[in-house]
Amino acid sequence: MTPLPAALGGSDLIGWRLDQAAFAPTWDTGEGAYRVGGRWNSRGVRAVYCSIDPSTAILEVAVHKGFRALDTIAHVMTAAIISDVTDVHVVDPAAVPNANWLRPGIPSSGQQAFGDDLLKRHRFVVIPSAVSQYSWNLIFEASVAKGAYEMKY
Repeated sequence: MTPLPAALGGSDLIGWRLDQAAFAPTWDTGEGAYRVGGRWNSRGVRAVYCSIDPSTAILEVAVHKGFRALDTIAHVMTAAIISDVTDVHVVDPAAVPNANWLRPGIPSSGQQAFGDDLLKRHRFVVIPSAVSQYSWNLIFEASVAKGAYEMKY
């Protein structure tokens, strides 16, 4: 069962990912983002992308890799439990320099630089999901956040 969010009596923030089973043991290394970059990081930055609810984690994979990938490749839900929410910076959508960055599409270098800066200044960043305007993603740089969360498979 998914724990309740803090506003409803829960205590921890959880970042959820749906990973290919083969990569589950190393899900928090940021290897994929390091190799190719991502929406909020440049190539060479080990950003780890999570969602703050399991359903958005599934949706992110379906949108980026296709629903067929969910049917043909074994996946597992992984999670990072963050007990100290004072380490979390929430990005107000109005603070994002370009509103188009919050929509699906190929990220620009400016968008990636904005994300790189956030990841340098904050241990954890919560930012609106581009695939669902009603959801949030949690991003962290692997080496910066090391030891500040508990991994769960």
